[in-house]
Formats: sequence, C-alpha cells, structure tokens
Amino acid sequence: MSLDARLLAILVDPNDHGSLKYVASANVLFNPRTHQVYDVRNDIAVMLPDESRVAVGDELDALLAAPGVDTGTFRA
Repeated sequence: MSLDARLLAILVDPNDHGSLKYVASANVLFNPRTHQVYDVRNDIAVMLPDESRVAVGDELDALLAAPGVDTGTFRA
C-alpha cells in the first residue's frame, strides 16, 4: 500500500517544516536535510518526533539513493 496522494501533498517534517521524501520501497517518510525517518504503519504516517529515528550508515545511503516522491512538489 502507499500513502494517499492528498496526504502526501500536505505532509511536512514536524521539526523543520520542510518537505519529506516518501520512499515507498522502505515505507517511510524521509527528511534528506536532517536524515530523520518517519515510519508509515498501516498506511498511517507516524509523524511524532519522539517516534522518529535518524538514518545512518547503509540505511541513510539507501534512502538518499532511493526513488521517491518529494511531498513539497507532489501534486494530486
């Protein structure tokens, strides 16, 4: 499953209020500026800063290279 197009159009990072990259293959929303990762569980984006994590190492490399949808430029 993937996130709804209307939802992607309005999601921003709760910390820096910038756009996020939706990486469907990892089922996460990713902030490439801060490397924060927000999980998507049961088609619901978990946007709580306390439940996010910072991507490092191989996960960071994979997320930076993965194709995805930038929520700041998505148009339904």
